[in-house]
Amino acid sequence: MRDLILKMSVTVDGFVCGPNDEIDWIFATSDAGAHLMGSRTCRDMAAFWPFSTEAFAAPMNDIPKVVFTSQGSVAKAPATTKGLEHATAARDARGEKPLSPPDLGNWSAPRVMSDDLTTEIARLKAEPGKPLVAHGGAAFAASLVKLGLVDEYRLAVHPIALGRGKALFSGLETPERLVLRESRSFPGGTVGKVYRAKR
Repeated sequence: MRDLILKMSVTVDGFVCGPNDEIDWIFATSDAGAHLMGSRTCRDMAAFWPFSTEAFAAPMNDIPKVVFTSQGSVAKAPATTKGLEHATAARDARGEKPLSPPDLGNWSAPRVMSDDLTTEIARLKAEPGKPLVAHGGAAFAASLVKLGLVDEYRLAVHPIALGRGKALFSGLETPERLVLRESRSFPGGTVGKVYRAKR
């Protein structure tokens, strides 16, 4: 049975984005069997990663994608979020020129799932292979948390407080017990924390 790992950046006051989906405070995954995401996040990432020269570009582009959407396809997803705008601005600020790849690889044809989230995640976990890695948006990640589907949390806690925004754990109806497995500080004040769900 494969684990579902949720990778998220959070603020010290527990928010994954601002009240209007702002993630410009983030910028700065290769051991995954699939990248799981919502349709809006997929559209943002597909518009950025295939053209990126960043170190994470190769695993982001090469690893298969699984997109969860109630729309039936990624093409019908709502407009992209501010994530693409922020990622592009960060790349431009570093003076990087985007690549021009000949095709979008598996970004152009992700595996799309639109049935019950709990059923689909159970089906994916039962498949052989490496762990599953889920990425935000905030709503998709919060749904995984609320339904108790996350086995491991890999959180990058950034040294910033927003005061208001969208919290990762706000949908919990009962406390989620976690066990700290690893903690590492990085220059600039970000702290990486790995927690296992205690079930």
